[in-house]
Amino acid sequence: MRTAIPCLALVIALPLVGCGGSPSPAPATPASKAAKPRGAAATVRPSAATAPAGPQAGPPEAYSYQSGGRRDPFLDVLKSGPDTSRPDTKRAGDGVAGLLVNEITVRITVEMNGSRVAMIQAPDGRNYNVHQGDKLADGTVKSITPEGLVIMQDVNDPLSTAKQREVRKQLRSLEEAKQ
Repeated sequence: MRTAIPCLALVIALPLVGCGGSPSPAPATPASKAAKPRGAAATVRPSAATAPAGPQAGPPEAYSYQSGGRRDPFLDVLKSGPDTSRPDTKRAGDGVAGLLVNEITVRITVEMNGSRVAMIQAPDGRNYNVHQGDKLADGTVKSITPEGLVIMQDVNDPLSTAKQREVRKQLRSLEEAKQ
């Protein structure tokens, strides 16, 4: 029984002393108790004595999917192809043929020698003359009216059943009058 009492005292005192060889934290003062919200978890910061002694590991390597000829399952199927905002075969320096339908603004339409001509403005501020049948990057000028252009735009949506749609681009002055 005499040996049981010191062992029992050791078992009770050991959790109170703590393991790991670092000094126990200072008791909380009333000011620190007021600053810490009730139920907040204490943060444990490893000291230099408890830090692992091995070589420090750098940031984890970025994951790279090796396709092996297969489609990447983590990419969106509809957006995984090449950039569809501008067709691959056209370049911006090709004049009218390099402009998208959504980029142009109709400045004026004029009737000359029995046919209509429209002046359009590109986003860079350049002006171009277009006639009926002229090709744009994603469409064709179907007709020129006194109010603006009628363009048959190619639809580049794989889920759409229609391959072309009719787009009416009004004169800039008519668009400004509506607003």
